[in-house]
Amino acid sequence: MIDLSTQIASLRLQNPVLTASGTFGYAEEFADFYDLNRLGGVVTKTVTIEPRPGNAPPRICETPAGMLNSIGLPNVGVEQFIAEKWPFLSRLVNAVIINVAGKTPDDFVRAVERLDALDGIAAFELNYSCPNVKEGGLSFSSNPRVAEQVTAMVRKVTRRPLITKLTPNVTSISEIGRACEAAGADAVSAINTLVGMAIDIHSRKPRLASITGGLSGPAIRPVALAKVFELARVLRIPVIGIGGIQSAADALEFILAGAAALQIGTANFMNPGAALEVVEGLEHYCAGQKIARLMDLRGAVKLK
Repeated sequence: MIDLSTQIASLRLQNPVLTASGTFGYAEEFADFYDLNRLGGVVTKTVTIEPRPGNAPPRICETPAGMLNSIGLPNVGVEQFIAEKWPFLSRLVNAVIINVAGKTPDDFVRAVERLDALDGIAAFELNYSCPNVKEGGLSFSSNPRVAEQVTAMVRKVTRRPLITKLTPNVTSISEIGRACEAAGADAVSAINTLVGMAIDIHSRKPRLASITGGLSGPAIRPVALAKVFELARVLRIPVIGIGGIQSAADALEFILAGAAALQIGTANFMNPGAALEVVEGLEHYCAGQKIARLMDLRGAVKLK
C-alpha cells in the first residue's frame, strides 16, 4: 500500500489533493463526475457574512495558458450557506475546508464564529485577497500588520485549523507568511491569482468590466512554485501549493519544493475530473518509483 497521506496541523488528509476555492462551487456541482471522497478534501467557494452579487459582466476571459477573472466573490452568505449548502457538504467523509472572506476584520470574525458552530468543518481558509475597506481598498495580505491582526482576531474564535491564503502581488510573500504564522495560522496556501489585463483590439476595450482581474492557470505555475519554495524555507507551518496544477507531475513539483498539500483550481474548468486524476497519478508515480510514502518527497528538491 502506498501512503499518500499528509498532515496540516491537527488535520490529517488521506492524500494531499484539495480543490481550490472558487473553482469547485460548493462541491455538489461536481458530485456526478466521481466520488468526491477520493480527494484529500474540498475547499468551498468563498463565504461572506452577507450575500454578495459579484462583479458586473464580463468577468471572465481566456488567456494564453490561463484565464482572467474578476468574479467578485459572489456567494449566498453565511446563513443561506448553512441552510442550503452545508447539508450536502456535511455528508462528505473527507476534509471540508470553508473559505471565508470579508471587507473588514470584523467580517472575518463574525463569519468564522457563526460557521464554527457547525459540526464537521475540517478547517477555515481565510481569503485575504478581498479589498480591506478600512485600509483604503488594499487586500488584507498586502500589509503584514493587517494580516497578522486579522489572523489573531480569528484565532480567538475558533480552535479549528486556520489556513491563510496569500497573494503573490506583494514585495515579500515571506513577510506576510511570517506575520500570519506569528498570529496563530496553522498553514498558508499560496498563491492566489496574479493581477492581469486583456484588451479586445477590435472594440479597444478591456475584456473585463473591472479592467483588471486575477490571472490563473498554467501560466502562473512557475511563479507559484517559486513562492511555495520561498515560503517552505522560512515558515515552520505547512504550505499548501496553488497555481496552474493540472497533472500529477505538476503536483510533484510543488511537493518537491516543500508543499505539504496542493489545490487544483483552473484545471477544473477544463476537466472536471482533474483533481481525481492528480490523485491517481501520484499513486501511479509512487508505485513506479517504489516510493512507499509520498511525503518523503516533501522538500526533497536537489539544489546542487
